[in-house]
Amino acid sequence: MQAHLLSILIWLPIAAGIVVILLGERLIVAGRWLALLASIATLVLSLPLLANFDTQTAAYQFVEKAAWIPRFNAFYALGVDGISLPLVVLTAVMTIPVIIAAWTVVKARAPQYFAAFLIMEGLMIGVFCATDALLFYFFWEAMLIPMFLIIGIWGGPRRVYATIKFFLYTFLGSVFMLAALIYMYVKVGNYAIASFQSLPLTLVEQRWIFAAFMLAFAVKVPMWPVHTWLPDAHVEAPTGGSVILAAIMLKMGGYGFLRFSLPVTPDACRELDLFVITLSLIAVIYIGFVAIVQADMKKLIAYSSIAHMGFVTLGAFVVYEIVRTTGQVQGAAMGMDGAMVQMISHGLISGALFLCVGVLYDRVHSREISAYGGVINTMPIFAAFMVMFALANTGLPGTSGFVGEFLVILASFKASFWYSTLAAVTLILGACYTLWLVKRVLYGPVANDHVAHLTDLNGREFVVLGMLAVLVLAIGIWPQPLLKIMDPSIHHLVTQAIATKIPV
Repeated sequence: MQAHLLSILIWLPIAAGIVVILLGERLIVAGRWLALLASIATLVLSLPLLANFDTQTAAYQFVEKAAWIPRFNAFYALGVDGISLPLVVLTAVMTIPVIIAAWTVVKARAPQYFAAFLIMEGLMIGVFCATDALLFYFFWEAMLIPMFLIIGIWGGPRRVYATIKFFLYTFLGSVFMLAALIYMYVKVGNYAIASFQSLPLTLVEQRWIFAAFMLAFAVKVPMWPVHTWLPDAHVEAPTGGSVILAAIMLKMGGYGFLRFSLPVTPDACRELDLFVITLSLIAVIYIGFVAIVQADMKKLIAYSSIAHMGFVTLGAFVVYEIVRTTGQVQGAAMGMDGAMVQMISHGLISGALFLCVGVLYDRVHSREISAYGGVINTMPIFAAFMVMFALANTGLPGTSGFVGEFLVILASFKASFWYSTLAAVTLILGACYTLWLVKRVLYGPVANDHVAHLTDLNGREFVVLGMLAVLVLAIGIWPQPLLKIMDPSIHHLVTQAIATKIPV
């Protein structure tokens, strides 16, 4: 079974999703339980990956390879390393609260709703496990379909506009990535990602390939100025859609930079690192100010996500400035460690915050901040969870939000005092918009009759938020196990990133 564990993780939720659809509305109770059991089983089956993962090597592990499209020398090739494994487990973790949160809330076409998330879970795991670039692209694009349906069918009043904008941005960016993959396939004769990473490319070739990758991954992160699809998608998406969008889908952009851009086009990355660092710092600062003025809770958290994901791209690309300034590889690895921890941490925290908004929306049917006030008086347990996740979002020490941001800021300081200073501004801005949100929603006197009649968390909601709270605190207090998994792969990536690939 362990020999095909990655395939099971990919296809088990997809198969379960198809069965849930076939059970239909008449057997919706059975469908709900099947969806929950399938998501739990996927998480349980991902634990052997952690238990048996060799933390002393950067090589792919749990490798699978089978013929897929022989004519194009494309293989069904899977494997995980220290960069992809944490994201696989994060995907398995975050699908469970999405299923539980929608247990009785989603009534229209419920089987299709649960099935869409299960199918999307399998496809997202496939993105992180694929070691063949064509297979990676297949999962990357196929994943858009269930999210397109989730927003388009169960979204808000402007769901059609948000869905089309989401699809066009992400699909059009990915087309350029496909062109770059085909170009490299023509040169090397196969789609193995490892072959692309070792392919000598001239600086001109690297510039064009970097630009193609940049369009695909920057949109997915999303980086400024191609971020405008995200707030619309978040606002119109149902709670589960927002959770997966923030917790997993945005991480695919960061993963793409680490898996493709840095090792495949290191010379172009070295030449254009200041461009990416500038965009990252704009996202960190400018988007933070945009978040402050938002009146919709979901839109505020969406802009917060853009600002926090700026740390990911900053940590990834500051490697070149560190090596250029200090000649130290260790500091560069610290930046990438921070980028990876930030992706995992942000997945947990942003997902939890969107679930908190979903709890309030299910009761009041409004996401407007002005519709609330004094919620702590009627929902004290909920308020405790929301305050904890809000503080984690500001980077409070002892929470996972602190670890990634601290490592990135420390690495940035090695490159430039001004990089770290500007990056640290997000801690101030994050505290401004997050704590102001908490103050207006939770504290003060009871604002209206809707708030006065609120009921506190039920058992289902408590389990969901409690599970995420434990993970946020665990990583914040003891990040070493996560860093230990990542370190060999991160150091190998740094070696690839600072290498010169231009043929002599």
